[in-house]
Amino acid sequence: MEVGLLYSGGKDSTLAALLLEPVADVTLLCGTFGVTDDYEHARAAADAVGFPSERLDLAPSVATDAVEQIVMDGYPRNGIQQVHEHALERAAATDFDAIADGTRRDDRVPTVERPLAQSIEDRHSVAHLAPLAGVGRSAIDTLAEAHLDIETGPSETVSKGDYETELRALLADEYGRERVESVFPSHTQSRVTGRR
Repeated sequence: MEVGLLYSGGKDSTLAALLLEPVADVTLLCGTFGVTDDYEHARAAADAVGFPSERLDLAPSVATDAVEQIVMDGYPRNGIQQVHEHALERAAATDFDAIADGTRRDDRVPTVERPLAQSIEDRHSVAHLAPLAGVGRSAIDTLAEAHLDIETGPSETVSKGDYETELRALLADEYGRERVESVFPSHTQSRVTGRR
């Protein structure tokens, strides 16, 4: 089975790839709106862990709409969810037998609810795999520590090639850096630099 996995270069999507590796040919899909070149960080992480990768072009209008949603809400959840669903749709329209992502059990965003997964499968004749759907954060951290070399730091400084990076850049261009800081909570991000 050939699987296209949405890939940010972080520990969750990397662990999802490692879990699928024994049973599938996994290609890591590095999504980008073309706003920044941060998808190259995801591509470098894919190389570091030994998986083939492809660029997945996402519609810039979706990023613009997501930024407007984030500004209107005053927080990023709905905008990031919108972007993730778009990325799943784009991945499903490719030639893979299955698509996958690194969403885990206790994620607040993005999430893939059962009706969305079934809709994508039915409309695109593709399987949706979520290898971390039953796994919580503490288990993810333990698995990552055992199998991956990881760089961590504040989300503003650890660029890993995910949706948030490009949305932050668009938001800063349109509304200024202060607005980014007011709607995106500071949190720790991870970027995979290799396997152990």
